[in-house]
Amino acid sequence: MSEPFRHHTTDRLVTAKGAGLGLSIVRSVATAHGGTTAARPRPGGGLTVTVSLPAE
Repeated sequence: MSEPFRHHTTDRLVTAKGAGLGLSIVRSVATAHGGTTAARPRPGGGLTVTVSLPAE
């Protein structure tokens, strides 16, 4: 999640599910609050995203 979101093709830029900006927004919010994010691919597809925020 260290790179800005980009689609390789233009066929799915905006869908009924959204514009694909969710992870970029999550990363920006976490960073603004002193936190971190990490994303790992899941074996069957998709991602596991972990957000860590400081206690104070």
